[in-house]
Amino acid sequence: MILWVALLMSPCCLGLNGAAAESIGLERIKKCGTRCSQGLQCKTKPGNWFPPPCQDPAVGLNTSSVFHNISLSPVMICEGRQKCSMRLRIKTTLQLTESVHGVSVCTVTAGMMASCQIFSFTKTSRERKAGLQVEVMNDCTDISQSQHVQVTVKTVPSYCGVTWTGTYDAPGCNSEDLRRHVPECITGRLSYDVNSERKQLNVRVSDMMEDHDYHLRLCRKDFICVGTGAYTLIKKSEPVKSATFSYSRPLPCLCIEGWSAVVDAPRVQVCPFRDRLEELWTGINFNPMEEMLSWEPLCPVTAVVVLCQKREDGVCVDLAHSSQNVSREKITFTKVDPHPQLCMKFTAGSESWTRCPFADVRIKAWEVMRQQGQEDVNMLSQITATFSVGLCVKSEGSNECQVTETHTVHVEKHKAVGLHLAGDLCNSCLQVKRLDVNFAATVIHCLEKCNETPALRPVISSQPSLDLTWVVVPAGVCLSGIIIITLVLHVLLTVYQRRKQNRNGGGISEKHTDPAFDCVVPALETLPTLHNGVLVPDSPQCGNTEKSNLISE
Repeated sequence: MILWVALLMSPCCLGLNGAAAESIGLERIKKCGTRCSQGLQCKTKPGNWFPPPCQDPAVGLNTSSVFHNISLSPVMICEGRQKCSMRLRIKTTLQLTESVHGVSVCTVTAGMMASCQIFSFTKTSRERKAGLQVEVMNDCTDISQSQHVQVTVKTVPSYCGVTWTGTYDAPGCNSEDLRRHVPECITGRLSYDVNSERKQLNVRVSDMMEDHDYHLRLCRKDFICVGTGAYTLIKKSEPVKSATFSYSRPLPCLCIEGWSAVVDAPRVQVCPFRDRLEELWTGINFNPMEEMLSWEPLCPVTAVVVLCQKREDGVCVDLAHSSQNVSREKITFTKVDPHPQLCMKFTAGSESWTRCPFADVRIKAWEVMRQQGQEDVNMLSQITATFSVGLCVKSEGSNECQVTETHTVHVEKHKAVGLHLAGDLCNSCLQVKRLDVNFAATVIHCLEKCNETPALRPVISSQPSLDLTWVVVPAGVCLSGIIIITLVLHVLLTVYQRRKQNRNGGGISEKHTDPAFDCVVPALETLPTLHNGVLVPDSPQCGNTEKSNLISE
């Protein structure tokens, strides 16, 4: 019994579900036609291409109360699940009189001639319904997606001043119902997964046009979507409609585009990285010859670019007259001083990003130098430039520096220039800015304190001591070598002189037998002699010869 009741109720339930499903989209009709109020017989015939001119209203006809509640709405007629088309339903209510024999409806679309239809009432039915409000509805006017239609409703015969005119905009392919069932709107559905580690996009296709292949590709979206070279064709016979694409950078304009393999097929695009604006703020270039800073967006973007100077607290202060609006074109800043504190700030909407292209440059374009232990301050520049140098005092806890005096300094390429500033440079700062460019950072360079003792300057003294070691050690080695060589030469000279004296002494003993002459001291022996590394004074070559030999050993 329960099964029998269920079988009886199932058609009703299926009908309700079908009605509910259809109510989500446009109303479906099985056949178009013209319908009039009950008891009013009407016939449909095509209108004249050149209708006759209007005539004066009949006696007793109220021209302002003939038409009431004229409405325009779309309906859909289908021959299959993906073979549907739209029709325009025109519904009008009018006050019927014996002088009104029918209604004329004309529709005009862009680039097309007017299409008119006449709905005439039989004489018997209009006499029966005279003085009553009747309704006429027709839903056979073909319309396309996003089409603009102008509708004109008149009486038959056409009375002057009794006319209604209105316009209607048909729904576009962004309607979910049309994207599923109207061939001109069927694009297929794209879903994707992002593999950031491998830089891959896994794409799946659903609801594609039946019995047709499907195109997929990666493209960069601008006025049109320009292909990147990544492309595949999904065959209609493949059970799994998917593909994998590799990408190099997650740009916001990088999109997945798909369309059916038919002529003039509509296309669908999804952009997985549309919110990744931070990927655009790269590719900043600097031409050192022209001192030109440039940047070109890889994707169309509405943003404001400004040059700024980055402070120690991380805040980037905008430079005057350096703001530029950007969308697609390349932007340039001419005559720019390439200083590490000079940055470029990008603002899109309520967010800002700062990029400093010179922060990692090892060789600075210019710098202020002061050698250890010296009072002079020098400037060295890699290019010929002119600077404004001001002596200023910086208060604690503040980024501002109060300038007391300013000088203009011209520096030649690779030639250090002494600043020779008057006044006490100790405990002071220098405010330096390049003058021969359009955009430059104002740099604060604080000098070392001059009156610090070595005990209070461990950081400053450590580095110079290391440098002094490299000077003292080689000098000591050289001096020791000179001393050793001198001593060796002295020993050799002494030995030579002794041998020569011995030879001379032997000759004298043969000529003189006086004991007084047995003891002879060489006249040239004035320096001590080196014996086994010990300096010992020379003794006369007479007397205690044994003692002399023991010492020499």
